Amino acid sequence: MAMEMRQSLKLSQQLVMTPQLQQAIKLLQLSRVELVELVREEMLENPVLEDDLELGSTNPEKEVVEASQSTAADPPVAEAPAPGEGQEAQPEGEVAAADNAPNEIDWENYLDSYQAGSSPGAGVRPNDDDLPSLEQTLTKTESLEEHLMWQLRMSDLTEEQKQIGELIVGNIDRDGYVKDPPIEDLAAEAECSLEEAEVVLMKIQSFDPVGVGARSLAECMFIQAVHYGEDDDLLVKMIRSHIGNLEKKNYQAIARDLKEPLEEIYEAVKVFQEFDPRPGRQYSSDDPHYITPDVYIHKVGDKYFVVPNDDGLPKLKISNFYRSAMDGSANAKNYIQDKLRSAQWLIRSIHQRQRTIIKVTESILKFQREFFDKGVAHLKPLILRDVAEDIGMHESTISRVTTSKYLHTPQGIYELKYFFNSGISRTNGDDLASQAVKSKIKNIIAGEDPKKPLSDQKIVMQLKEGNIDIARRTVAKYREQLGILSSSKRKQVF
Repeated sequence: MAMEMRQSLKLSQQLVMTPQLQQAIKLLQLSRVELVELVREEMLENPVLEDDLELGSTNPEKEVVEASQSTAADPPVAEAPAPGEGQEAQPEGEVAAADNAPNEIDWENYLDSYQAGSSPGAGVRPNDDDLPSLEQTLTKTESLEEHLMWQLRMSDLTEEQKQIGELIVGNIDRDGYVKDPPIEDLAAEAECSLEEAEVVLMKIQSFDPVGVGARSLAECMFIQAVHYGEDDDLLVKMIRSHIGNLEKKNYQAIARDLKEPLEEIYEAVKVFQEFDPRPGRQYSSDDPHYITPDVYIHKVGDKYFVVPNDDGLPKLKISNFYRSAMDGSANAKNYIQDKLRSAQWLIRSIHQRQRTIIKVTESILKFQREFFDKGVAHLKPLILRDVAEDIGMHESTISRVTTSKYLHTPQGIYELKYFFNSGISRTNGDDLASQAVKSKIKNIIAGEDPKKPLSDQKIVMQLKEGNIDIARRTVAKYREQLGILSSSKRKQVF
């Protein structure tokens, strides 16, 4: 068949991701900390933007009402359809905003109307009295490596031995153990004999915290027993030969093997339980991460009110300083117009982000009303599609909104994704959320007899009495997710 070129017409739909829409989608899925950082960077790059230091309205509920009554110039909700779905080429109003030429925007009128209204962005900025002092911001916790290196430098070891010690200290894990690489490999790397490396390791094992530098749990427990003067024959035998039975609390097997009375084993175990199996954790360098809720739900009487948390967010406004540049050269005018357009879209996108979070939170409040009234045990099954259909948005938008966003409720602080759970069928026909089942399992274990802990099968039987029919392996999975040990490890003998 002959090859030829021809012209043809084809009609198709595709989503045009304009830079403005991409920016709105990006802002929607950012966490609170990431949003503040992005706004700060944008203020450094865009001279038109500035942070209004004046106090805004002290009524957050009024600000929510004003935000919901915004003008038609607000951008559309930043929704991105799932792949393969036929949707409109662009959200309504997007094309018109993208096609506007720079000269068609009356920036002077925009600035006048903008400055006359309330400044967008955040609410009341915190007072300086609420901020930590300078001394509190300059301090940091000492790491395990720094603590050990200080003791190594103060020791009576030779310079060659200290170099070996620095290599060993650098390979001590966060729990205080020397496991990987082994001491043989460290000696080869330091180009010294194994005996000399052992001497330096024994010196490090005498450092604080007690038990640091051990190569196994048994060695760590033995170091602590020697340090505290509890290195009697029975305890040493238990540490060296029965670490596994001590972990499983199989004291009868220890008594049979060592041919000692069970009461003597109990007394030795009481001393053993005072030792720390992870001596390095007290110097853990993990900094605490504090959660700042994005939304508050306040209960007044029988009604709930959704209020955004704007404290700490930059209060953006358009700088009046650059208005005089609009009358200058054409290049300066084009530059200022471009920066004004970018600032305008950023401010509107932040407004739209806040309104979308409020809409999703109000929908969650409607579906999970019993949770806010009675607690976790009354949490209902909920999926993203339910909220998406309720507020008329796409599931991908709901997923972005609920990512790294936190909600302050009368029941505590929860991530928005916490309220989306799979359903567990009950014998009476109602469905119960998986989080509610986990809460019931936690309460059952909290009320058990410590000397006779409930097995997973017994927990299944108690759940059946509450019309919850789940398998034993499901109970074991939920128990592990809650960080609860098995019944053999929860048992308290004395």
